[in-house]
Amino acid sequence: MPKKKKDDIPRLYVRKGAKLKEIYAAARAQFTAADLQKYTEIEPMVSADDVLSELETIHREVLANKRKKKKK
Repeated sequence: MPKKKKDDIPRLYVRKGAKLKEIYAAARAQFTAADLQKYTEIEPMVSADDVLSELETIHREVLANKRKKKKK
């Protein structure tokens, strides 16, 4: 069996039957600067023009396949 991966999202541990106020307090206490850093890193992006051109290409291919099937 493959090994289990560690969760990217840490689990929030609260007591059973905790009220919403207690859950929020526990979440604030358990959230670290390292957790925040994961969401603030700048990652390489793809421009919207590239995405749009790829979507248009896929759309043209799908339409062409539909037209071929329709003619048969």
